[in-house]
Amino acid sequence: MKEKRCLCEICTCGRHHCPHKSTRIYDTGGQPCLMTEYKDKYLQYGNVPPPQSLKPKEEYQAHHGRMEGITTFKSDYLPYDVVNRPLRVQEKYKPKPGEIDLGTTYRRDYNPHKIQPVTLVRPLERKHIKGGKLDTIPTYQDDYRSWEVQRREPNKLEHTYHPPTEKFGNSTTFQDDFVPRELNPRQSFKPPGVAKLSDVPFDGVTNHRSSYVAHQLEPKFVRPKEEYKPSSQPFEDITTHRNDFKGLLGEFTKSCKPEYTKVGSNAHFDGCTEFRDRFQPWSVSLPEARKIRDYVPPPGNMDLHSTSHLDYVPHMICPVAPIRPVSYGRRSNVPFQGNTTMKEDFQAWASCRQEIIRRHQEIPKPTGKFDGLTTFKSHYIPHEIIPVQSFKPLHVVVPSSARFEDGTMYRTEYTPKKQEICPANYPSPPGYVFVNTDSRGHKFFHRVTPEINTFFQSNGNHIPKQVAVTS
Repeated sequence: MKEKRCLCEICTCGRHHCPHKSTRIYDTGGQPCLMTEYKDKYLQYGNVPPPQSLKPKEEYQAHHGRMEGITTFKSDYLPYDVVNRPLRVQEKYKPKPGEIDLGTTYRRDYNPHKIQPVTLVRPLERKHIKGGKLDTIPTYQDDYRSWEVQRREPNKLEHTYHPPTEKFGNSTTFQDDFVPRELNPRQSFKPPGVAKLSDVPFDGVTNHRSSYVAHQLEPKFVRPKEEYKPSSQPFEDITTHRNDFKGLLGEFTKSCKPEYTKVGSNAHFDGCTEFRDRFQPWSVSLPEARKIRDYVPPPGNMDLHSTSHLDYVPHMICPVAPIRPVSYGRRSNVPFQGNTTMKEDFQAWASCRQEIIRRHQEIPKPTGKFDGLTTFKSHYIPHEIIPVQSFKPLHVVVPSSARFEDGTMYRTEYTPKKQEICPANYPSPPGYVFVNTDSRGHKFFHRVTPEINTFFQSNGNHIPKQVAVTS
């Protein structure tokens, strides 16, 4: 049996890898190939669990101690009296003295012209009005009039359901009439699909071979080639454009644009404008404030009699007696004793509000003024810095007349080796024959010669030479 090897197994440089994925169009049920170099070299050992992580879990750790309601803000903050910000008094508006110069460059340079209104080109709207009276009765209402239609009585017969009195039998007409019989398959007249062999030898003679008579073909007629005869008349290269076009010089089109002339005047501007001439200042008086009249009470006394007071007649009405029974209470001269078991057993105690439990401060607060002096400033003693002497050689080129020894260990100990070419670089590796390619992209080859390859170097190229040995 010939050994089959994949292209990635034949490779010696480690650069040729198979895709390990399905390349067929309809091959979707397979799983990806898990054959890798790592799995071949590093085998799997027993069930070795991974090391457990010592990282603490991200869980909320609640504090079970008692919470104190004191914060640094409550302990350090001292409330101050807050005074409202004074409001700024708005100054009264004082108009500036003098007149406003209302002159603009548009009013100075613009010359007003009289413009007539544009007449409309649209025709006048004509309204078509008919003098006849509109008849509001349509033809449908005039021709189709409603008739009195009587309702037709239904001719349906009344059918009342009467349930059967006899018991229903489970047998049907099919069960009563049908008699089961045995099935006899029909005899097939189809000829058997077996080729009939003949004992007569095949002669191979056909009607074409027996009836066809070979005839000699006549020589093919060849038409002689006509020789080209140039015309004796000279070629007239005159076209309609050359014949009709005279090449006359034309004048440039004149522009209908009016010439630009600056409209201006050398006279001094007197400062009069259309706005100043037409709109003269008018004296405006302040609106008069309406004075509220003082209230003057009407003379005489007020008549407080109303129609209800004048027309109402009072009647003597007795109060309604209550329906509830008369209570015969026991009256005693003994004073009431207001003592109860609740008052005797549960006496009132002097209670006061519990103070807030505060933690005593371990570090007392400073009372004096802050000096701003740190321990580093108070204990630090400055010393003179003596720089360390550098032993680095000076960067100076020392000339020498001796010969430079450029021999290295690489030059003396290096042994040149011949460069081998990976057999997977060739379309067909030497010593292997292509077999097939599976659905995962693996190219399989089988060995036909032993791995005896000799490489020769010619003109800087490596040429493989195979020694064919049949196996």
